[in-house]
Amino acid sequence: MKLDSNSHSVFLLYYHLVLVVKYRKKVFNDEMSDYAKDMFVKFGEKYNISLVEWNHDSDHIHILFKAHPNTEMSKFINAYKSASSRMIKKEFPHVREKLWKEMFWTRSFCLLTAGGSPIEVVKRYIENQGLK
Repeated sequence: MKLDSNSHSVFLLYYHLVLVVKYRKKVFNDEMSDYAKDMFVKFGEKYNISLVEWNHDSDHIHILFKAHPNTEMSKFINAYKSASSRMIKKEFPHVREKLWKEMFWTRSFCLLTAGGSPIEVVKRYIENQGLK
């Protein structure tokens, strides 16, 4: 397993993010997904975030990414949602007809950690420390 590092720590932090289109409107297509993905990559660079995997359905997206320990997740996610919402509506004006208000994404999001080891393995490792 290759760990990431900075000047004071080593880490491996994976996150799974799900963003949902407002009112679950089925407006997301391949072209829009590629546009939003490119925005995520460019935006993520400012926050020490790198994209690992991306996929979409017609009303939501799934993103697997790596981040540094000092990344402010909620700040990044809200900034990305705001910027991408504005840019998607500008680039794909037909979306405005499907949504009732100005927001493209729902207010909420789902963010899960996706570590390298199952929780039970980590628990056993911690339980067995200091027993030698």
